[in-house]
Amino acid sequence: MHFTRIIAATLCTSIVSFPAMAGQCSAQSGARTAVLVELYTSEGCDSCPPADRWLSSLQSQGYTPDKVVPLALHVDYRDYIGWKDPYAKREFATRQRRLAELRRAKIIYTPQVVLQGQDFRRWGTSDFGTAVEKMNRQPPGAKIGLTLDAMGRTSVEVTLSAELLSAAERKDAAIYLAAFENKLTSQVSAGENRGKTLPHDYVVREWVGPIEFGADLKAKVKRTLPLLPNANPRQSGVAAFVQNRSTGDVLQALMLPACAG
Repeated sequence: MHFTRIIAATLCTSIVSFPAMAGQCSAQSGARTAVLVELYTSEGCDSCPPADRWLSSLQSQGYTPDKVVPLALHVDYRDYIGWKDPYAKREFATRQRRLAELRRAKIIYTPQVVLQGQDFRRWGTSDFGTAVEKMNRQPPGAKIGLTLDAMGRTSVEVTLSAELLSAAERKDAAIYLAAFENKLTSQVSAGENRGKTLPHDYVVREWVGPIEFGADLKAKVKRTLPLLPNANPRQSGVAAFVQNRSTGDVLQALMLPACAG
């Protein structure tokens, strides 16, 4: 499976307030490219908590969703150490391996930050800000729209629309949709992080894609995504991105938190 360039664009976010468990809000990508930041992490990895905290701190550092769309993808291949990560999914490890194959990398590891589809090891330095600023200046390769039609205690109804800005991208471009949750914590009782309380944000709970574009360079889908039992809808949200499956490049990305109640 090839990976379509994930389009990351500046969001012009329009949020409509609604009651905590119902209502509608929406967001549209803008004229700048928003940068997709994927953190591959695991609660079974003792070097991962600093990376988790760094991801959680991005917004407070000024990396608003029009600049950066952060996602935490917990992988399962560290579970053997002695602690089973409750947020881990095998499909995220599969995605990480496929992105590595595109770069002809021989190994995958945690924590790993992937910036616009490319391995980025200098995430904890000023080089991150320099790279993001440069990428933000690039024109987007796609437009994305997201609407939360309803947010309930057990699911969220999402409408996703996207349009490619170049016909040359249609063959390899695809859309991906993720539901995420913030303010999660785990009491780890075994493994490398035994005895620690680990906080997490932007944890991907549901993943949809790849979704292909039609001959008109457009796509529109409506999905109902389940939330975890006891999930807090106010701490949930959705993100979408367009990616080139042959190169891994991200064309545009968009994030929409749950509307304020």
